[in-house]
Amino acid sequence: MKTIGILGGGQLGRMLALAGFPLDLRFRFMDPAADAPVDLISWRIVADYTDENALVRITEMADAITYEFENVPVAAARFLAARVPVFPPPAALEAAQDRFVEKSFLQSLGIPTPPFAEVSSRDDLERAVTAIGLPAVLKTRRMGYDGKGQVVLRTLADLDAAWSAIGMAPAILEGFVDFDRELAVLAVRGRDGHIVIYPLVWNTHRAGILRISIAPAPLISPALQAMAEGYMRRVLTELDYVGMLAIELFQVGDGLLANEMAPRVHNSGHWTIEGAETSQFENHLRAVVGLPLGAAHARGHSAMLNLIGGAPASEAVLAVPGAHLHLYGKSPRPGRKIGHITLRADDPTALATGLDALRPLVDASAEG
Repeated sequence: MKTIGILGGGQLGRMLALAGFPLDLRFRFMDPAADAPVDLISWRIVADYTDENALVRITEMADAITYEFENVPVAAARFLAARVPVFPPPAALEAAQDRFVEKSFLQSLGIPTPPFAEVSSRDDLERAVTAIGLPAVLKTRRMGYDGKGQVVLRTLADLDAAWSAIGMAPAILEGFVDFDRELAVLAVRGRDGHIVIYPLVWNTHRAGILRISIAPAPLISPALQAMAEGYMRRVLTELDYVGMLAIELFQVGDGLLANEMAPRVHNSGHWTIEGAETSQFENHLRAVVGLPLGAAHARGHSAMLNLIGGAPASEAVLAVPGAHLHLYGKSPRPGRKIGHITLRADDPTALATGLDALRPLVDASAEG
């Protein structure tokens, strides 16, 4: 029996553990929060990620270490990696934590992105707007997720308010992309370099938060899937990556622009629990411990609906054929992800019928 240390005790860590128990894996978590979704299923060290004594403790308990969010301090990941295997590698964290570094890294691999410029001052912002044009999106270089830490600029009159809104922090200005739709590609790479890639997913966001994923994304040409897979293989190979990786993409006509990458299991892969031959969570763990990777093909058609702020009655959700409810043990709060629903069907018509039944339930319960 192997023990996996996981930095972060949120819902992703919880779903990793639930996927790992059938593989006879044990888990030890580390998270500074007073309470966390993993507390009902596993033991946890309550400590900050910079606490070296706590980091040493988790290395003494684990055969390998992974993480469930990408803002783990890189210094902590390197400290751990000097003692036990850490996957994905610290270099992946470093590339993904800073949006300017991330975009520069992607472009260095020949992967197209929206136009961008570094912004370190109010004068830099004005110069960036002159170079890139408006509308544009101002984002903090670090932190920020689910729409936080970013502001849309539409006119020159927006600059002062936007600069203040992000706290005058180091930032990146990105050109606004008039995309056809948002897609994501997810893949896993094993310790032996073997790569398995899931079908493209169609994501719909509102207020910067993912609301619905459809998998496989409809109307995907073989050429578009191949393009996404090519981008993914370049990143995985360059980073000597191990584990799950997600890359969020904008589809513009027959092309794809890379938006962001996440070196972890990802919200847009939650559908894989019921909808793929092997879930993203199980495949991540297989990669981390050196087991053969599982197939990633879709089992029919799936949709994932995030539960934001509140959840509908379980009875109503489970009365919909093909619906599977996942609650994270988190108290309701506006804007907070407290669970998700996966809907699986054998054909697109049945999927659409199920979505028509679930959307009103989810919308009525949502807050934020």
